[in-house]
Amino acid sequence: MQNKEKKIELIRRAAEMLPLAYVPYSHFHVGAALLGSDGKIYTGCNIENASYGATNCAERTALFKAISEGCQSFQAIAIVGGMDGEITDFTPPCGICRQVLEEFCDSDGFEVILARPGEVKTWLLKELLPLAFSGDNLETTDEKTGEV
Repeated sequence: MQNKEKKIELIRRAAEMLPLAYVPYSHFHVGAALLGSDGKIYTGCNIENASYGATNCAERTALFKAISEGCQSFQAIAIVGGMDGEITDFTPPCGICRQVLEEFCDSDGFEVILARPGEVKTWLLKELLPLAFSGDNLETTDEKTGEV
């Protein structure tokens, strides 16, 4: 995605999610804006739970929302975050979010856009999750015929 205006829009939409984050424990707000291949932007914020394992990250909130609305192909995601909702540094996706993105995104072309005041950086998903485990790893071959 070479469109600078679209990246700016994704970052803006991600930042709009920061006040909606439910973070009574960490106070670390995260917002995400996911661009579907359909051109629609799906947003999400992090939602904490007293049982930390039940917490959902902003990236997965946006992705699950998109999937529940019928979109399963994506181009890019913008992520911003910071303590008490103030963006001070890059907020990269956690390992679980990287793995979930791998399930639905072409890691060779899907862009992860991170922003902090005065700076934007973009990585391909494959750069953030090299040697990813995917559905391809679950395919089995017949040892005699070599067929899947």
